[in-house]
Amino acid sequence: MDKNEIIKQDINVRTIIQKIRNALALEEEELTDEFVRETIEAHILKDRRLIQRHPKDVEKLIDRIFFSMRRELDILQPYIEDEQVSEIMVNGKDHIFVEKNGMIQKAEIQFDTTEDLEELIRRLAAGVRREINELNPIVDARLPDGSRVNAVYKNIALNGPILTIRKFPQKAIDMPALITMGSITKEAADFLQSMVKAGYNCFISGGTSSGKTTFLNVLSNFIPHDERVILIEDSAELQIKQIHNLVRLECKQANVQQKGRVTMEDLIKTSLRMRPDRIIVGEVRGKEVMDMIQANISTREKMRLMFFNKFQNHIAKFTFFAYNNYKLQDTFFHNYKLEQVKDEKADRNS
Repeated sequence: MDKNEIIKQDINVRTIIQKIRNALALEEEELTDEFVRETIEAHILKDRRLIQRHPKDVEKLIDRIFFSMRRELDILQPYIEDEQVSEIMVNGKDHIFVEKNGMIQKAEIQFDTTEDLEELIRRLAAGVRREINELNPIVDARLPDGSRVNAVYKNIALNGPILTIRKFPQKAIDMPALITMGSITKEAADFLQSMVKAGYNCFISGGTSSGKTTFLNVLSNFIPHDERVILIEDSAELQIKQIHNLVRLECKQANVQQKGRVTMEDLIKTSLRMRPDRIIVGEVRGKEVMDMIQANISTREKMRLMFFNKFQNHIAKFTFFAYNNYKLQDTFFHNYKLEQVKDEKADRNS
């Protein structure tokens, strides 16, 4: 039997779900998951069209309806709960792929309609106080477990709404685990630990799915616990738990009236007024690079700057934005020369 045989035209899943919802609406007792599943099973097993179906296919249909009715992630819920799955990729309603144990494979499920997929995306966006529509066709969000969500609306995605969910390990990875896996040597780990504790600037860069977020989480364990840390992200995903004096800031998209936008640049500037010992910035992409350079120079006696960069050419990007932002360029080199003069005087006095 074909993997989608269970959802042929003679079985309208949406109609079945609506009938079950109507039946549950008449119930007076508490609608527990167990009771709802029993109701679904009873309804399905009464359907004569399913008599000839294979028991496994019937069980799949029951699971399908149950997840659709009782779980936030709808039919994707089993993959969210599967610890071996690290990424879920939905390319329109008919094509769903998952990365499991490092291998990408096509999932044996599909959404009934494009509207069902759109409704799921809207719920996820609303969970982080954002919206997705034709005016705002791209949204970044997160799930309660920290998983990263990216969605693209159908008006700019030619094969239908696109949904990508990046999961992170529930059990935090630490440096000994990375050493055991051979991801880093003991000598390199000790060196990085010393650099972080000493307050040196750290740049983390790499390709997609290379482990940048995981590695930054690992390095954050070496930040002294008595420091005040400002964490700035475009969409919150870092899991820094051992720092007690931690401030988390997140960028905000503009609303339908194109108002209320808060950029990474805005947050970096305001973070300097929060008495930071250390600033962590996620995914530097644009002109906020200059704000970071200026922040590091103007406050170098009391603050060290660690930031998270997703591009391998971060040095080239520094140079590009420094030479193309003339207003800030003059200030940058002026401050740099002042620091040089101070250092030369200090050397002569010593």
